[in-house]
Amino acid sequence: QVQLVESGGGLVQAGGSLRLSCAASGRIYYINAMAWYRQTPGKQRELVAAITSDGTTNYADSVKGRLTISRDNAKNTVSLQMNSLKPEDTAVYYCNAKGRLLNRNGFDDWGQGTQVTVSS
Repeated sequence: QVQLVESGGGLVQAGGSLRLSCAASGRIYYINAMAWYRQTPGKQRELVAAITSDGTTNYADSVKGRLTISRDNAKNTVSLQMNSLKPEDTAVYYCNAKGRLLNRNGFDDWGQGTQVTVSS
């Protein structure tokens, strides 16, 4: 199994910045893609940003121009630089990784999440 640990969440005022990080560990052969999702109570988890091993990125329309995803393939980490934060960005942010284990089986795993709260 793959373990994912998020960090960097916290409380920030509107217009402020935070940087989230996620580290993957386990019997990993290759991580094809890593992503950040977020979820608020009573709502479905939604994709915020994703990045593949070759650097291709995908962002939710609501965060384009404000949030930037990046990854370090050698360290199996992914980060989310969050600028110009808005109250509607408040959510629990989850890290996701997809790829293959050393035994060549595929994996699709999630972290426990980190809380981001943006005050108005």
